[in-house]
Amino acid sequence: MSGFPYLTVLIFLPLVGSVLALLSRQGQAARTIALVTSLLTLGLGLLVAGQFQSSQAGFQLQERFQPWAAEGLGASYHLGIDGISLLLILLTTVLSAVSVIASWHIERQPALYFGLLLILETGMLGTFASLDLVLFYIFFETTLVPMYFLIGLWGYENRVYAAYKFFLYTMSGSVLMMLAILGLYFVGGHTFDLPALLQAGVPAGAQYWLFLGFAIAFAIKVPLFPLHTWLPDAHTEAPTAGSVLLDGILLKLGNFGFVRFCLPLFPDASRAFAPLVMTLAVIGILYGAMVAVAQKDLKRLVAYSSVAHLGFVMLGLFAGTSQGISGAVLQMVNHGLSTGALFLLVGMLADRRHTRQLAAFGGLWRQMPVFGALFIITALASAGLPGLNGFVGEFLILQGSFLANETLAALGTAGVILAAVYLLHAVGQVLHGKLTAQNAQLSDAKSWELFALVPLVLLMLWIGLRPNTFLRPLDQAVAQVVSRLELVTAQETR
Repeated sequence: MSGFPYLTVLIFLPLVGSVLALLSRQGQAARTIALVTSLLTLGLGLLVAGQFQSSQAGFQLQERFQPWAAEGLGASYHLGIDGISLLLILLTTVLSAVSVIASWHIERQPALYFGLLLILETGMLGTFASLDLVLFYIFFETTLVPMYFLIGLWGYENRVYAAYKFFLYTMSGSVLMMLAILGLYFVGGHTFDLPALLQAGVPAGAQYWLFLGFAIAFAIKVPLFPLHTWLPDAHTEAPTAGSVLLDGILLKLGNFGFVRFCLPLFPDASRAFAPLVMTLAVIGILYGAMVAVAQKDLKRLVAYSSVAHLGFVMLGLFAGTSQGISGAVLQMVNHGLSTGALFLLVGMLADRRHTRQLAAFGGLWRQMPVFGALFIITALASAGLPGLNGFVGEFLILQGSFLANETLAALGTAGVILAAVYLLHAVGQVLHGKLTAQNAQLSDAKSWELFALVPLVLLMLWIGLRPNTFLRPLDQAVAQVVSRLELVTAQETR
């Protein structure tokens, strides 16, 4: 390890803040510690972005240390980032800070609550920066525990059921991934180091079973249809910040796992399973959108919209083209911003009205104009309106998917239309119509709520108007993934 350990400090700074928050005896102290820690982590994330060289191929800012106990195991503390992990790390720092601000009103056990938020941030950041499979697995599993307690302790009526369901689904997939990691160790030269495994390659005969071990775990995390059934319950019962981080970041751990491990390590298997995964992705797009259209609970509507939007991400990843993969990674960021903002907006309504039923609202444009403006922009961004962030990612995904499979890409396009249907229906139901006496008592967005929402809206506009700022860092990383997949295609055509 040489130079300043940017990534180590970035990952473990929230953990230090968590310890301080847990030791604090006053709620206000815990809030302040969490806010300062999350903002410092965001600042350090921006500093890491400043150190990143978009034109340079391979992993950057690498840190490696091999404890004596791990020398014979082939494991090490190995960190590094490329453009893909950089964007997701920045998204994590932004949404973590936003979640702390959005939780400012939490009164019950605030020290424990904010401590868990910061532990969760450490787990997410470590997952995106790990270049050793054992280290990746440790951070990947670390995220389960704080989210389990956030849902189970601060959620709504059926929170315990939702927390158990979330934990059992994701843990079952993790067991398969651990077995696959061990299998990869034995067939890949007795090492857990990702760059070494990429350089050596995985024997074609072993790729298929290893791919399935990783893929099932990541598919549950995404979640890919039909492994999605835990998601609506978890979102419906989670507190607002829990939904923001679950949807904005934790689901992306599955997408990230596919592009970081499955596609480059198992290119033969990835090509073989691509038609199946793309088909399931399109089914998820259409199913999630159609179920969202039928929802009467606003939070469940947003939850099912995630099934559809993340179906687009999987469609782009397994198209195997540079446009599809670049669009998929950008769409991970877009989805985190727009859906995270939607959950914040739904939380604002639920806190004021104590219900999430669409039928309970109406006419809020006159009563809550600032909220209404933010709601419209966020809904249109999620629907993929040109000029906002969602359009760029979906356009690239569909462009890349058409090159791989015209039929599936055409079917997936229907999801864009359905997204406009359920999102515009929600906007119309909430903001227009008759203003009832109960809704006439609601207050507009408060200052702390604006501090959480406005940065997300500005990022939606920035990505929509200047997408190359975010696409350029992806070029080298995506090109390396595509080259490994194209090598398989070239060998098959000989």
